[in-house]
Amino acid sequence: MKNSNQYVLITGATSGIGFELAKLFAKDGYNLVIVARDQGQLDAKAAELEQSGIRVISFAKDLFDPEQAFALYADLHAQDIRIDVLVNNAGQGVYGEFEDTDIDRELDIINLNISSLVVLTKLFLQDMTARNSGKILNTASIASKTPGPWQAVYHGTKAFVLSFTEAIREELRDTEITVTALMPGATNTDFFNKADMQDSKAVQDKDALSDPADVAKDGYEALMAGKDKVISGFKNKVQVGMGNLTPDSTVAHQVYEQQKPIDK
Repeated sequence: MKNSNQYVLITGATSGIGFELAKLFAKDGYNLVIVARDQGQLDAKAAELEQSGIRVISFAKDLFDPEQAFALYADLHAQDIRIDVLVNNAGQGVYGEFEDTDIDRELDIINLNISSLVVLTKLFLQDMTARNSGKILNTASIASKTPGPWQAVYHGTKAFVLSFTEAIREELRDTEITVTALMPGATNTDFFNKADMQDSKAVQDKDALSDPADVAKDGYEALMAGKDKVISGFKNKVQVGMGNLTPDSTVAHQVYEQQKPIDK
């Protein structure tokens, strides 16, 4: 298989968009390093992915702690495993008005969505730079383009991810390394359960949520084409386009209404 000597590292790889991305890489013959918190889930997903005839290595790491990101890199370095493609997919949110939400949980989310992503990008990018090859895919969100009442911290972290991705892509413009941002909208994953967001108006219509397989396909194709970013889904492209033409204060109010609880 043409990619049999290459390894892809995917965080948040046991469900949702991360697992769908893992399946696409496996289908194309890439070996995988999959990362999540639950070793049991990792083992089950590894067994499934290995049916494609590729090698899968799993690491149970809690990336709410950025030190675990440093440890992951050290573990791979010790095993002499070279990462050719880095997929920073792990991310979480928390639902509620900011004055009421738990600050410790929000700091954990900032560490997961930003700090650990930055650590992994820094360490593996330095290796990629040394050999002048590699690809990085960062899962941002269309939330990166709008203020996010009811999810103020999550939207803020995704704005960071998009800005960070675009900045380092420009720094690498004269190299053979590409950096791509994947920007899905609301997707049918476990994100809303983890964020305690089931009462939000935004998630009541399950049929309106994107299929994680479709989102992963958009991200995979954009990554392989070396694109700077991709907004997944026509509806989301329209939403971002309209948001670009609308004052931020108006967008913030629209998002407030879209995301508020169904009983308000």
